[in-house]
Amino acid sequence: MKIISTPLLLGLMLLFTNCHAGNPVKTNATVNSGNVIVLTNETFKQKVFNYDLNKSWKYEGNLPAIVDFYADWCGPCRKLSPMVEELAKKYNGKIIVYKVDTDVQQQLAQSMGISNLPTLLFIPVKGQPRSTVGLVPNETLEKAINEVLLVK
Repeated sequence: MKIISTPLLLGLMLLFTNCHAGNPVKTNATVNSGNVIVLTNETFKQKVFNYDLNKSWKYEGNLPAIVDFYADWCGPCRKLSPMVEELAKKYNGKIIVYKVDTDVQQQLAQSMGISNLPTLLFIPVKGQPRSTVGLVPNETLEKAINEVLLVK
């Protein structure tokens, strides 16, 4: 599956720090789901994209979404997590925010081509998802939400 990124998000992918998936150092961090929905491989296929059935992108949801692919051992992921949770609260009812622990859901991460963390997938209701990799500022996340997800 090919994920298209806007020039702004593509530039940020190269600019900000990220972690390489597959080099886990476990911590005792816990996930505070709040308004964020934690996905498994199966729930991802039901709510976001069933990559087993569909060869091209087909979003399964009714509201735009963000999927945060993270790992507990990833420093930038831990810094990004509170920002993502705040956005879930701020845009509650307008977007859905999901989290995927790539250490627990390794098959899903591999199937989606996630190799660096954190990776955020911005999914409009119609059209192709866009992604960003690494720790990005809150202003950039808000801009992506408004320009990619909430476009009329």
